[in-house]
Amino acid sequence: MFKHILVPLDGSGFAEAALPYALEMAAQFDSDITLLRVVLPPRVGEGALSPESASFMIKMRDDLYKEVIDYLQSQKGSLRQQNFRTHYQVAESEDVAAEIISVAQGAGIDTIVMCTHGRGGLGRFLFGSVAMRVLQSATVPVLIIRPDGKRRDANEPSTKPSE
Repeated sequence: MFKHILVPLDGSGFAEAALPYALEMAAQFDSDITLLRVVLPPRVGEGALSPESASFMIKMRDDLYKEVIDYLQSQKGSLRQQNFRTHYQVAESEDVAAEIISVAQGAGIDTIVMCTHGRGGLGRFLFGSVAMRVLQSATVPVLIIRPDGKRRDANEPSTKPSE
């Protein structure tokens, strides 16, 4: 049923809160797990860059990719020690939600397990919710984990005024 699970990670503890749920599913269904990190492309101002600026931008990008790959390899190693078949992928896009969906479609993913960062009200309005956009647009099941790990019935009214 769920043979290949995608877990988008951004390096935060919030995102990693999805891992125990993905591992539980993977253990139950003997699933592969792919860890995904979507990196935002570097922003360059208008006009040509000087050779020094271009060199600096390239070094920053290379350093970021090294850091991201080290992080994903560490996560992969930890999961493999627990006998989970784990892969990782790094993608670059300005639209994180669209890239998660694209990777899921291209890699034959059966389900996506991810954590929301718990923004409510104004924060969600200003920054959007990657998790909600993935949930609304994905063609596979999406399990959204709350950052605090608490469950809330969909019919239960929110106790937070900002939601």
